[in-house]
Amino acid sequence: MNPHLTRRHFFGRTATGLGIAALAELLQGKERTPTGGLPGLPHFAPKAKRVIYLFQSGGPSQMELFDYKPRLKDFQGGDLPESVRQGQRLTGMSATQSSFPIVPSAFAFARHGKSGAWVSELLPHTARIADQLTFVKSVHTEAINHDPAVTFLQTGSQIAGRPSMGSWLAYGLGAETQDLPAFVVMISPGKGGGGQPLYDRLWGSGFLPTRYQGVKFRSVGDPVLYLSNPHGFDSEDRRVYLNALGELNRMKLEQFGDPEISTRISQYEMAFRMQSSVPELTDLSKEPRGVFDLYGEDARTPGTFAANCLLARRLAERGVRFIQLYHRDWDHHGKLPAELPKRCKDTDQASAALIQDLKQRGMLDDTLVIWGGEFGRTVYCQGRLTKDDYGRDHHPRCFTMWLAGGGMKPGITMGETDDFCYNIVRDPVHVFDMQATILHCLGIDHTRLTYKYMGRYFRLTDVHGNLVKDILA
Repeated sequence: MNPHLTRRHFFGRTATGLGIAALAELLQGKERTPTGGLPGLPHFAPKAKRVIYLFQSGGPSQMELFDYKPRLKDFQGGDLPESVRQGQRLTGMSATQSSFPIVPSAFAFARHGKSGAWVSELLPHTARIADQLTFVKSVHTEAINHDPAVTFLQTGSQIAGRPSMGSWLAYGLGAETQDLPAFVVMISPGKGGGGQPLYDRLWGSGFLPTRYQGVKFRSVGDPVLYLSNPHGFDSEDRRVYLNALGELNRMKLEQFGDPEISTRISQYEMAFRMQSSVPELTDLSKEPRGVFDLYGEDARTPGTFAANCLLARRLAERGVRFIQLYHRDWDHHGKLPAELPKRCKDTDQASAALIQDLKQRGMLDDTLVIWGGEFGRTVYCQGRLTKDDYGRDHHPRCFTMWLAGGGMKPGITMGETDDFCYNIVRDPVHVFDMQATILHCLGIDHTRLTYKYMGRYFRLTDVHGNLVKDILA
C-alpha cells in the first residue's frame, strides 16, 4: 500500500484503470476506430458532425452589413431619443458625450436570392449565397466590452476559466480521427494591423482535462509548436523515446492516478501522429486552380483568413470536430467608412467560398458553419460626426449572426430590431439560446452535457438557454 496515496489519488487510480489498457493499445500503435466522448452521446441523431466557427473579433456593425434601416436617413444627425436608449449603460468611450447623433449606413443594400435577404454592397460574395444562409438579426448579449463579450460567446461565462465550446464538444463527442486534434484554432489579423487581443484561454479547456483544449495552428514556422524533430533526431529515435517516456508516465499514472498524466501521454502520441498528418494537411500544392479561384488569391498566403478557410475545409474532411477561425480588427470606433470595407474584403469571398466548397463536396449537410462577432455597434456616432467619417461604439442589445449547413433551415431571416437598430422587437435570441441550438445540431441536449467541478455540475449554457426552433431544419 502506498503510504502517500490520498483518497483523491485512490479514486483517480480506480477511475483510470480501464483507460490504461486502452492507452497501452494506443502506445503500441494499434489503430482502432476513434470515437471517444461520453457514453450515451450524442443524445439523439445529430444533423451536424462538426462545426466551423468564423468568429469576427471586434464587433462587426450590423447596420452596415445585414440589418438594413432605411428610415435612419430621416433621423440623420438628430439625437438618439431617450425613449429608445432607455437608460442603457454605455462604455467609457461614449458615456461622456453631450449628444448621440444618429448616423445611417454609408453603404447601399439590396435584396438577394429567392429569400430576399438584405445584404450590404460590402459583401457581394455573401450576397450570392444568401439562400444558403440562416440570418439571425436578434442576437443579444450581456457584456459591453470586448474581452468579457468574446469570452461569453466562447465559454458561456464573462469570467475567464470555463471550458470553451470546442472543448465541451471534444469532451462530449470525442474525435473522429486519431491523427489530428478534435479542436483546432487559427487566427488571422485584419490588414489594418490592429484588433483586440485574443488569449489562449478562449480555446482552453477550463476545468476539463487539458487534452480537450484547442490546438492553435500557426502561419509561420511549424504549424504546431515542437512538431519537428531536433537536428539529428529522426522519427525512429522519437518513437523509441516516446515508448520509454510513455512507460515512465504510465508508472506515474498508476502511482498517482492524476488524469493530467494520461493527457500528457495521449498528447505526446498525438504530436507523433501529427508529424505526418499536419504537413500533408497544410500542403496546398495539390489543390486545383479552381479552388484558389473560389477562395481568392489570398488563400495562397499562409495566415490569411482565406487560407484559414481553405484549411478549415481540409480539417473538416479529415475528421476534426470543431474548427475555430478568429479574424481580428472589426472594432470601428472611428474611420468606419474607410476601415470596414477592408475587413469585408478580407473575409467576404472566403466565407462564401467555404459554404460553396462544402456544398460541392457533399459536406455542408453535416457541417455547421457559424459567422458572427461578440456584439453589435451603436446607431449613434461615437466622437465627432462629419460628412465623410463616423464611428460606432459597442452595442450588446442586438447584433446579427448567420449560420449555414448541418441542422439549419436555409434561406430564412429570424428576428427584428426597431427602426434605430437599437432594441429587439421580435424573436430575441440570447447567447445561451444560440449555444443551446448549436449543441442541438450536434445531437446534444445542452442541459445534459455537464461536468462536476468543485461540487457543482457545470455546463456551457450555465442554467439558461432555449432552443431556437424556428431556425432548425
